[in-house]
Amino acid sequence: TPLYSSAASDVYKRQVASLPLIASSIMSKKLAAGANGIVLDVKVGSGAFMTQLEEATTLAHMMVDIGVRAGRDMVALISDMNQPLGHAVGNALEVKEALETLNSSGTEDLRLHSLEVSAHMLRLAGRGERWTNLTETKAYLEQQLDGGEALKKFRQMIIGQGGDVRAVDDPSLLPSAAIVEVIKAERTAYITQVDAYKIAMAAFELGAGREKKTDSIDLAVGVVTHVKVGDRVEAGAPLVTIHANDAAKMPACRTLINQALVYSDTPVDALPLFYDTIYGD
Repeated sequence: TPLYSSAASDVYKRQVASLPLIASSIMSKKLAAGANGIVLDVKVGSGAFMTQLEEATTLAHMMVDIGVRAGRDMVALISDMNQPLGHAVGNALEVKEALETLNSSGTEDLRLHSLEVSAHMLRLAGRGERWTNLTETKAYLEQQLDGGEALKKFRQMIIGQGGDVRAVDDPSLLPSAAIVEVIKAERTAYITQVDAYKIAMAAFELGAGREKKTDSIDLAVGVVTHVKVGDRVEAGAPLVTIHANDAAKMPACRTLINQALVYSDTPVDALPLFYDTIYGD
């Protein structure tokens, strides 16, 4: 998913200052799962618990080293989380976006990110010399995605877990919010910031996440961003769409969204999807 809904968990991780503790906590779960090859997607930015690239790189190296010492094939990708990946933030909204991607109609950044991670996974899957070339591996995965094989496999997974597969074929069956509001650009400008953490907290304010285990989650609510850093927007263009079920929660959500978005009169560069790739020996 583009962002984790549990803001409480994110705050907890931000308070854990020991990188060795974080690395061991994450890798203990990965190793216990029994995979021979592990691809780590290490997020960095305002929406991740590693906000600085140097810290994220150090953490990635630690986790790769732990995996190598445990006899695993390891790759760590350091990816950007200064802005949401894709557009949707919220449970049903993110599922719909995932289905769009599986139908080859999703957002470009989510598609490219998924293909990159998947290509590294396939290379570690023990499929032989055919998969040593990352470019060829991505091309093969694109064929599987655009040809419908990925969607077919997803349907099998839903059926295997006892889910309602009808929603795969008809996403309108997923929960939807009663209130839909579009926030529009006040002037023509360039987008210099779409703060991932504040966008996540905006969705959290609507009920998309829980602060404690006993809290309920509203699966329908969340926000959909329509812009990326570097985009030029015209006055009146849609910036963010709010999906809510409680009007009383809207003001706090709007405030966070307004804080998340920053304009500029001069062009700015788009953010990269990935900063680095770290391979195990």
